[in-house]
Amino acid sequence: MNDFSMAMEVAASGMRSQAARLRHVSENIANTDTPGYRRKTVAFQAELDRGRASGAVTTGPVRLDRTPLERIYDPAHPLADETGHYEGTNVNLLVEIADAREASRSYEANLKIFDQVRQMSSALMELLRK
Repeated sequence: MNDFSMAMEVAASGMRSQAARLRHVSENIANTDTPGYRRKTVAFQAELDRGRASGAVTTGPVRLDRTPLERIYDPAHPLADETGHYEGTNVNLLVEIADAREASRSYEANLKIFDQVRQMSSALMELLRK
């Protein structure tokens, strides 16, 4: 695999991974008020090419955040126990917004790299035609 295609593959893998991260962040935000919902997190793993790190990344398994769920007092809620409490969620909107912003910026950076490599490849092909 030549250097241009390898650089494009690394940038594309970064975009795929950040897109998956954004999907999980959006699920977390959508379920902020869902009782018993645990925040989902995803980690990145290096892809291997014949036993060596290729520079590309992939998403690892989705994990549930094990921090305790918020206890909410609302005796009128259908899920409330005998003390009037029920388990809320462990999603923190501030953390999710920060994660979304970071994933978005990382996606944009990978997109710029992809575009730069594409432009360099096109310029090289143009030079070789002359």
